Amino acid sequence: MAASSSFLAAGRRLIRLGRGRLLPAGHARSHGSTPALIRAAAAASSPASSRGHSGGRKPARPPSLQSTLWPLGHPGTLLVPEIERWAAKPGNRLRHVELERIVKELRKRRRHRQALEVSEWMNAKGHVKFLPKDHAVHLDLIGEIHGSSAAETYFNNLPDKDKTEKPYGALLNCYTRELLVEKSLAHFQKMKELGFVFSTLPYNNIMGLYTNLGQHEKVPSVIAEMKSNGIVPDNFSYRICINSYGTRADFFGMENTLEEMECEPKIVVDWNTYAVVASNYIKGNIREKAFSALKKAEAKINIKDSDSYNHLISLYGHLGDKSEVNRLWALQMSNCNRHINKDYTTMLAVLVKLNEIEEAEVLLKEWESSGNAFDFQVPNVLLTGYRQKDLLDKAEALLDDFLKKGKMPPSTSWAIVAAGYAEKGDAAKAYELTKNALCVYAPNTGWIPRPGMIEMILKYLGDEGDVEEVEIFVDLLKVAVPLNSDMTDALSRARMREEKKVKDAV
Repeated sequence: MAASSSFLAAGRRLIRLGRGRLLPAGHARSHGSTPALIRAAAAASSPASSRGHSGGRKPARPPSLQSTLWPLGHPGTLLVPEIERWAAKPGNRLRHVELERIVKELRKRRRHRQALEVSEWMNAKGHVKFLPKDHAVHLDLIGEIHGSSAAETYFNNLPDKDKTEKPYGALLNCYTRELLVEKSLAHFQKMKELGFVFSTLPYNNIMGLYTNLGQHEKVPSVIAEMKSNGIVPDNFSYRICINSYGTRADFFGMENTLEEMECEPKIVVDWNTYAVVASNYIKGNIREKAFSALKKAEAKINIKDSDSYNHLISLYGHLGDKSEVNRLWALQMSNCNRHINKDYTTMLAVLVKLNEIEEAEVLLKEWESSGNAFDFQVPNVLLTGYRQKDLLDKAEALLDDFLKKGKMPPSTSWAIVAAGYAEKGDAAKAYELTKNALCVYAPNTGWIPRPGMIEMILKYLGDEGDVEEVEIFVDLLKVAVPLNSDMTDALSRARMREEKKVKDAV
């Protein structure tokens, strides 16, 4: 109860954060400055708080172009002004090789909008003379950001000399990414007629298309056509085909394809392929073969690669094998130089799945002291576990603890716990937590209020809340979702109840 009441106090303080809104009647009101706890949280999350003081130390070496750009990961941040500012400083020189590398790395990090921005600038300013391979990259980025129609227009405007297999392949990728079957197959056929299908990539695109459409039965015929045309499938080709059999529980076909792959002299079977095999065995509840495939996968991994450990840990988690999970985590901690937030979220999710809540709590504390950038996606894994295990008091206490440390939970964190109370039918608590989520709401962050939960809260407020409470909640809600009949109905019912009270009191 102590943790819960502490949480409620912190939640009420949060409601007053930076909105200039009065609290509903019956709550403590703030007539002065923002409470110290919230001031601390706001200060900790502000850009100024991260600035250090030189203390007279020797100035650090000027940052490289890449080290200047990588922290600017928000999709809305423009990189070209930063590049131009960097280039204007004495001693800095733009090199086309580095610019191409930056575009490549931005794509790898899925920062496609920024990659397109830099690519357009490179071309417009003449920093790089585009070859067909550059046009292909640019076209694919256009497809990612503006869709295949825009990519088509760019392709059609290319000079004929630049319409080689690479731009053709990039446009095929745009079509298959959007699951445009007729366009994909027609374009693929044209590529074949032009003699541009001489590698695995176009075939892999078509197999990926069928996979994403759930038409797994069509995949083997594509790889058969590839082989009949003298093109040796690569690891990705075989992996798609193996998965197509496994998804249909055709384990005979899956095993035969794996055996063929293992016997192919030009192929070195990678850990990921064995992991796909293991995953399909797990889905089919063929545990012994799953364990065997996982051991083969582990034998193939680069021991410095965190992603491979994360993947295998997840699969052992699905098998419920805690000892193997802990063994691989220890190896990962020992062998990998850096342990990033993704590593912790993977392990936390597995511990929650295995119902090892206390171990997950210990791991979260380890993460907090790890020096990694504070990202609420990590504790959100444990909050979700608390919700699933009906440990909502613990979830509240965790949020309260972050507030006390000056860490402001985002909307997603409050909403996880609110959803737990909504699932229990506790509209009052769901309302309190959702109100907190709305007070720190920011658009385009991946969270919008759940319609079902909002409907429950508005019904509760219409039946039991006073007018001021309902008005404040609806005012907050309108920032995240358009005004609708549920909101106006809640307001109307609250006002009618208040008018009736006034009449009865006369």
